[in-house]
Amino acid sequence: MESDNDLFSRKDGAEGRDRLNPAPLAHRLRPLSLDEMVGHERVLGPGRPLRSWIEADRLPSLVLWGPPGCGKTTLARVISEHTQSRFVALSAVLSGVKDIKEAVEQARSWRSRGARTLLFVDEIHRFNKGQQDALLPHVEDGTVILIGATTENPSFELNSALLSRTRVIRLERIPPEAIEKVIERALQDTTRGLAGLLCISDEAKRWLAQISEGDARRALTALETLSLNSTGSLGGVLTLQAVQEVLSTSGERQPLPYDKDGEEHHNVVSAFIKSLRDSDPHAGLYYLARMLEAGEDPLFIARRLVILASEDVGNADPRGLQIALAAKDAVDFVGMPEARINLAQAVTYLACAPKSNASYAGINDAIMEVRKTGALSVPLHLRNAPTELMKREGYGAGYKYAHTQKGARARQVHLPTELIGRRFYEPQDSGYEKQLKLRLSELNPDFEAK
Repeated sequence: MESDNDLFSRKDGAEGRDRLNPAPLAHRLRPLSLDEMVGHERVLGPGRPLRSWIEADRLPSLVLWGPPGCGKTTLARVISEHTQSRFVALSAVLSGVKDIKEAVEQARSWRSRGARTLLFVDEIHRFNKGQQDALLPHVEDGTVILIGATTENPSFELNSALLSRTRVIRLERIPPEAIEKVIERALQDTTRGLAGLLCISDEAKRWLAQISEGDARRALTALETLSLNSTGSLGGVLTLQAVQEVLSTSGERQPLPYDKDGEEHHNVVSAFIKSLRDSDPHAGLYYLARMLEAGEDPLFIARRLVILASEDVGNADPRGLQIALAAKDAVDFVGMPEARINLAQAVTYLACAPKSNASYAGINDAIMEVRKTGALSVPLHLRNAPTELMKREGYGAGYKYAHTQKGARARQVHLPTELIGRRFYEPQDSGYEKQLKLRLSELNPDFEAK
């Protein structure tokens, strides 16, 4: 546990953090004021509630939620520079209930002397239920003002009781134009940055900002790599090609932000399925590529396609399910990276196929009926009669075998008496299902009531 601003000292400023310091560039260039926090005008712009709370030193308990590199910890640092409260920092990775109790005891001591305590918990989503419960009463009674930082959706990872006592501040990925400002600041700063040590073209700056995926730390790490590994070109100015070559040879390529158990995973999968449902093969291939490049299990993708083939394509094109299953088998048989081609074929076919959710809607409707009316009696003539007793009780009596009837169709009741006339499957006017709809109308849907 670090306390009384040990972690976020108000005195450090640029001192001890110049460019000769071994500390990484991203650490040396952390913003020291609200005005240096670029890219977060939505929550930190003039007149916005969070900025007003900070400037007035009237901060409620907060959860800062956003992707890596967006500035959550930096914002906590800036808050510590503006507040008159004592500051205690914990890492949820390294701390437990004992550390929480120690922090609370310090806070109580300071409170008795009229001082407030800001308790910063980095990666708060890593606290288990018991650890979160240990925080709850002290947040509720104001012993500490909590500032939690998390990359995960708080509604999934935090106890509802703790969540209800905090204000969630969502920090978005830093937009490319703001990342460019961060890059420019790093290249011009003579104390903490790389002024005189590195110069890159405007085209290279724009490219770096774009590939950084909203992560300022990633952009600054790339700049530091360039400063250590490049020899310059065109009179000392690194071109885009030179920058790409240096970063490629240094293994600088970063994985796409995609947590298999987190929100980004669900966001991309949701966009993938909805794009196919809306018959957009271009978006379908894009999100397929996003998942594959991020390391998603191709069998997971194949399972989603099998589900979609019945849920959204259905009998409008029965071949859709066959193709989805074939793609699943191909993934298992061929393996990656070649199986990406099989997945792409299934994606484009299902996206372009006619759509119907009639089967999906039908089973949901039938399940709701069963839950509402329970186990209604099966008509006697449809019951199996394997014993003489059952036959004497009328089981199977009067049953008509379809293949002995005209048109191989028997006119008899199939649903329980209470549900005669109830319809669960309503074919749509799409693809092959249009023919099924015509077939049902020819079969006379009212025959069960006769």
